[in-house]
Amino acid sequence: MQLITEKNISKMIIYIFIIIMSSMIFMISYFYVQNTNNNFEKEMQKYIHEYYNNQRAILKKEVDTVIDILNYNLTKDNMTQHELKEDAIRLLNNISFQAKKSDYFFVYEIKKMQGGKDFARLVVNPNRPDLLGKLISTDYKDQNGKKFREEFMKDIRKKGESFKLYAYKKPNSDDVKEKLSFFKYYKHWNWVISIGVYTDDIEKQIALKQNTLKQRVKKQVIQNILLFLLFLTIAIVISILISEKIDNVLQTYQAKVKAKSDELMLLNENLEKRVSLEIDKNREQEQLLVQKSRFIALGEMISNIAHQWRQPLSELSSIFMFIKFKYNLNALDKETMDQKSLEAEKVLEYMSHTIDDFRNFFMPKKDKEKFKLNQAIESVMTILSSALKNNYIKIDINIDENIEVDTYLNEFEQVVLNIISNAKDVLIYNQIKKPFIKIYAKNNKNSVNLYIEDNGSGIEAKPIEKIFEPYFTTKNDSDGTGIGLYMSKIIVEKNMKGKLKVENTINGARFEIVIPI
Repeated sequence: MQLITEKNISKMIIYIFIIIMSSMIFMISYFYVQNTNNNFEKEMQKYIHEYYNNQRAILKKEVDTVIDILNYNLTKDNMTQHELKEDAIRLLNNISFQAKKSDYFFVYEIKKMQGGKDFARLVVNPNRPDLLGKLISTDYKDQNGKKFREEFMKDIRKKGESFKLYAYKKPNSDDVKEKLSFFKYYKHWNWVISIGVYTDDIEKQIALKQNTLKQRVKKQVIQNILLFLLFLTIAIVISILISEKIDNVLQTYQAKVKAKSDELMLLNENLEKRVSLEIDKNREQEQLLVQKSRFIALGEMISNIAHQWRQPLSELSSIFMFIKFKYNLNALDKETMDQKSLEAEKVLEYMSHTIDDFRNFFMPKKDKEKFKLNQAIESVMTILSSALKNNYIKIDINIDENIEVDTYLNEFEQVVLNIISNAKDVLIYNQIKKPFIKIYAKNNKNSVNLYIEDNGSGIEAKPIEKIFEPYFTTKNDSDGTGIGLYMSKIIVEKNMKGKLKVENTINGARFEIVIPI
């Protein structure tokens, strides 16, 4: 049975909307209440912490005030020390102790600063008249087994004051309650003056604050839930109005669909003929594209051959100019002629091989051969040596003679030749002082890595890999076509299944040819 149909789609939209909105309101309300309760707990903890800190500050302030009064009284000349002490005891017995309050001053006259059985005499304590004038011990334990006198004396010896929480009898009652007291040493009379407040009095104030906060939170929660319900009601009413609009739109849509269906029936009658005509047109276009691709490939091939021949032709021109120069000076001997003829033959042989290599470039079957890496580099250097020498470019080759490579020799030499030629052109163009090209190799576990590095100030293209794009060149239009490095990358990565990388160094650029073993 189909749940949603054209007839009940508007009602289903309302039901789904109500379910989704109700779920959302419920979840929002739930998380709101949870967060509100969490915030309430955090606020209460903060209030309790601040309230206790405030009580500590009040206790300390009261003791400091009493000590200021005592110090002021010491300036009176008309009273003896004994009279001043008696006056201070009367003051402390009455200054804070009241029937409806539980805070009061109490004073220890210290006999033994290190504590012990008779470490002090209790001289003021309105709550414990039974202990007045008696010696007391630091070994005394409160109801919880805490030696609070021993603990506050440690603080007195260390820093002269102490805050302690312990259990003690409450005034006008036999109940023992937790008490927070502040103790401070009064050196002039060797007293420890103290005042405390019972925590049940503090808890009463905290409870009042807690009840106030609870009522406020409860009111906020009820207000927000009512607001959420009002929003849900408004949303449901809006959804009902929208559903009615949807019904009208659907009816109009159905009429349009029927009209379009009739038109499609008419179009389908002639569709076969139109498809057949389009297929014929597409075939003609495909033939044109094939012809166009052949012309493009031919143009690229010619461009590549021209680019690869430019350097050998320059070498031949250099050889002929040298021969002519020697001949004009009548210094052309047989040895020089034979040497230059041999160099020209090698260049011409390379040019001949270039045509064959480019003709077979796209053929899938090519024979690999194993050769010494240093011999292949020497073969390339034979072609370029005169041009490098004429431009005073130093060549530093450091390749282990035992490193062997199993790949396409001629294509590999073309890549190396192209990179070294580009390096030579850069060094000449930038007029580098003491130009050099370093060639070295590393025999890794899975590959042989050949590095060609120059000091030609580096490559400015960004990103640097842009130099491998077809027709990208930094030379003048008459000096480069931008095909060399592009074809080099194709040869290394497509044919040799290796990698051709480039990076800038401190002095210039470094190309890396990675040939897999």
